[in-house]
Amino acid sequence: MSPIRATVVGAGLIGASWTALFLACGLEVTVCDPRPDLDAYLDTELAAGEPALRELGFDTAHLTARLRLEPDLARAVAQADVVQENGPERLPLKQELWQRIEQYAPADALLATSTSGIPATAIAEALRSPERLVVGHPFNPPHLIPLVEIVPGALTSAETVEKARQFYASLGKQPQVLRKEVPGFVANRLQSALFREAVHLVATGVVTEQQLDSIVTSSIGLRWAVDGPFRSFHLGGGQGGLPDFLAHLGPQMEAAWPALGTPSFDEPTLALLIAQAKEFLAEGSVTELAAERDHRQIALMRVLDENCPLSRS
Repeated sequence: MSPIRATVVGAGLIGASWTALFLACGLEVTVCDPRPDLDAYLDTELAAGEPALRELGFDTAHLTARLRLEPDLARAVAQADVVQENGPERLPLKQELWQRIEQYAPADALLATSTSGIPATAIAEALRSPERLVVGHPFNPPHLIPLVEIVPGALTSAETVEKARQFYASLGKQPQVLRKEVPGFVANRLQSALFREAVHLVATGVVTEQQLDSIVTSSIGLRWAVDGPFRSFHLGGGQGGLPDFLAHLGPQMEAAWPALGTPSFDEPTLALLIAQAKEFLAEGSVTELAAERDHRQIALMRVLDENCPLSRS
């Protein structure tokens, strides 16, 4: 892609990951975050992400050569072609941030928020030009997982949506434009629904966390990595496909829905979940486990698609 200037506002887990990907793709990146240790923090985060980027085929020899740190928001966005905001999930804070970004960013800059659940419509209520703002929600970690959910607000222009789609596609991502706003968007809603039942099964003593993870990775995880739920059930319906599946097994599945769990994160449940996690995840630090995950995730992506969407090799 041609050189482009991106500003990352908020350098937490998601912001640091976006920064790594933007730099690897050759963008000039400005990071704006008030934390006093930003320089050292980003060095650590970028170093942690480099092995995965190299495995994807990126040249990371001079990854930080185009990186600039700017604590002043006005100066940080003044020359940006793209602003990717990753602030805390609090609507008033995001509205205040975007009011300032809109004031100082170029009129033709792409304005995207990484929010994991707040609709663009709500954030844009504070803007003079709400048509400029769009949700560009990545699946964590953005430097590795291909999906970006592009979610326009009620007043987001078609031009902004297309600009966002082209930008994320140019990074090797797989953008999906949602047809309407919904709290939490799609990937997080699916993840949340499965996790709710996972918590219920562990909390009620049906399985341990370790068993639950193993069950998912040796069944649904494998199946859904190849085919999503609808295609999977289409193939599970025999020659009649999805219509036969729904006719024969749909009523049985629907009858089980009311029995699905509705757990809460009360003190006993939290204590149980944390205790089990400490026991079965004690074999490595979070950094070590993340590196192992990245390596295995890339291997799976390559097997599933020889033209791995994010691969530069």
